[in-house]
Amino acid sequence: MVDSALPLEVEDFLLWLTSERGRTPHTVVAYRRDLLRYVKFLQRCEETIHNVDDDRITSFVRAREAEGAAASSVARNLAAVRMFHRFLVSEGIRSDDPTGRLDGVKVPSGIPKPLDEDSVVQLIESCSGGDPLSRRDRAILELMYATGARVSEIVTLSTSDIDFDAQLVRLFGKGQKERIVPFGSSSLMALEDWYGPQGRQLLVPRQWRHRDDAEAVFLNRRGGRISRQGIWLVIKQAGERAGITGHLSPHVLRHSCATHMLDHGADLRVVQEILGHATISTTQLYTRVSQERLWEAYLLAHPRARRAS
Repeated sequence: MVDSALPLEVEDFLLWLTSERGRTPHTVVAYRRDLLRYVKFLQRCEETIHNVDDDRITSFVRAREAEGAAASSVARNLAAVRMFHRFLVSEGIRSDDPTGRLDGVKVPSGIPKPLDEDSVVQLIESCSGGDPLSRRDRAILELMYATGARVSEIVTLSTSDIDFDAQLVRLFGKGQKERIVPFGSSSLMALEDWYGPQGRQLLVPRQWRHRDDAEAVFLNRRGGRISRQGIWLVIKQAGERAGITGHLSPHVLRHSCATHMLDHGADLRVVQEILGHATISTTQLYTRVSQERLWEAYLLAHPRARRAS
């Protein structure tokens, strides 16, 4: 859909993101939103994408900060603007890149807050019913914790992506990058239970609304492919049943998978491969969590770790 407020160059860029870079619809929508904000700012300043300079783009960043936008949001806005202007240069629409000399926006490094292992067990065990939705929810939680999969990767999962015999699942991450991840016996049992006679097939509709739904691993109660919001709700409700307080999201399960593997001695490169991180620096964030947990355990357990009061 073409937005009349956006220049055709922006629409071409968004199309390029999809066709050439393999960005997901969700990502393209985010870029569209960021660039619409940028274009409207330029219009208020009586500037265009063809003549804007680095000072004006700096003003855009400062304006976003003055509006109270989070540093992460401002950083994302600037990243979208940078990529767009690089596209303009590559296409010969501009001869220069006004973002080339700009400093990035510093974002405070957030440390993931994983669940402890007992809490993960309680979360999964809260889905203990024999009805199809309980079997589905348990399989979702087991698989997300076992593989560290992103919520988008679980939503798009198809039956052909799971090898039950080898206990492997094919996940498609950012940019549709494919990786093969193993899963353990707990996930296998939950998936087999979900695919059993009292699970998935009881949610299969008489007629599929969308052809793709027939291949979906996880269905909603109406027999369609489960959505991102549906999985968020599964985790929220499981957390309430388990009495888990604090922030709980699909990403917390991903954090927990990585942190617990490192706690138990997994190699950092292995965890990087499982999570599908493009760079090892992203995975290294989890080592900080493990070191903090190690230090907390040491202070509690060692008789001479604290000063005498």
